[in-house]
Amino acid sequence: MDREEFEKVAEEVFDLLPAPFRDAIDNVHIVVEERPSRERAGGYKPGTLLLGLYEGIPLTKRGTSYGMYAVVPDKITLYRENIRTVAGGDEEVRAVVRDTLIHEIGHYFGMNEKQIRAAGY
Repeated sequence: MDREEFEKVAEEVFDLLPAPFRDAIDNVHIVVEERPSRERAGGYKPGTLLLGLYEGIPLTKRGTSYGMYAVVPDKITLYRENIRTVAGGDEEVRAVVRDTLIHEIGHYFGMNEKQIRAAGY
């Protein structure tokens, strides 16, 4: 699956999220990169493939002044090559993108890794 198709899948997956969650997401930029940098991937257990990454200020950590000044959008990155490796084929990519996107959106909503994993993502 080439990058353009992958980006289309990611967009479709986001559009199919339940409306209450999708509509509550604001000022988040979703991007696709081929794979994480060595520095980014180096912070994880050896042999672990980083599929996605949330960078920003979770909703639960935002103070009352958030948005009163210019704010850089939060960012969710999906790592195309790692997702393709885990998926094993184009047919499974959509499911892995969905799970990864939901996992990273969980961080946006303030969930920690343990809470997200307990929810099945």
